[in-house]
Amino acid sequence: MSGFSATEAALEGFRVTRENPKAFGVWVIVSFAISVLGVVIDGFMPGSIKAGLDAINAEEVLTPQQFVDTLILIAPILVLGLAVLSVMAAAVYRLIFRHDDTRFGYLRLGADELRLMGLTVIFMGIAIGLVVSVGMAVGVLVVLISTVVPAAATFASLVGTVFSFGVIIYVLVRLSLAPVATFAERRLAIFESWTLTRGQFWPLFSAYFLAVICIIAVGVLLMTVFAGVAGAVALMMGRQLSDVKAIFAADGANLRSHLSIGVIAYAIVNSVLSALYNAVIAAPGAVAYRDLHGWPPAQPLSVQPEAG
Repeated sequence: MSGFSATEAALEGFRVTRENPKAFGVWVIVSFAISVLGVVIDGFMPGSIKAGLDAINAEEVLTPQQFVDTLILIAPILVLGLAVLSVMAAAVYRLIFRHDDTRFGYLRLGADELRLMGLTVIFMGIAIGLVVSVGMAVGVLVVLISTVVPAAATFASLVGTVFSFGVIIYVLVRLSLAPVATFAERRLAIFESWTLTRGQFWPLFSAYFLAVICIIAVGVLLMTVFAGVAGAVALMMGRQLSDVKAIFAADGANLRSHLSIGVIAYAIVNSVLSALYNAVIAAPGAVAYRDLHGWPPAQPLSVQPEAG
């Protein structure tokens, strides 16, 4: 099985956004619209759902029944978030695999996106089962070792924790091409990724790691420039640098506070970063699938400049 370039895969998201500015512009607009929708939803959200979200974010551990009840309460929010993630990821896959299908900036809400939503739910269950099973197995081994050699209890616990994280990361990376395969093949391809990624763990891990590092660096740079410009504007308006944070912070309880120029400007910058993040995170898997699978779709797989 031929390999792929981890560096090329990691940087593919930046390439597709640069070579397809119209599509990227649509993604930014949609990201901004989603942030506005989030503000509206938060403003009119029933108290019971807010209580459920607070319970999920709280430090205390919920009982199984409380957890299920909370999930039922916040299910509409979870479904909306899942739909947004699937639509944005599918747009990147569609740009790469079906480049001529440029309508709506490659954004859709159809069978492809529904399959990705279903796959995400399935993989959440797999991930939870994996964490629980690995944790229990390693926990039993640590207890046995600690019983036989009490002095090694701390060391065994440390090694067990590292080993658990390693196993979980390994399995998740090996299965990481499932969303791309599901989109490309128009069917739920749950475990095909395991075969495709045999012997490719380190290139895949390197591609994902480099992509995350790059998007973090770009995000820090973008926010630094934005903060610098905001500080200069604040000084020219006769305000203090300490006021900059307040200018761009909205009062969650007051919808009018979200209409200030500072808050809107901050939301626009966040929308640009969010659209770029979606492309950078989704693209490496598409490149890896393209090079490892070797199946030519109806349209050329290589990223081309935007049509039109």
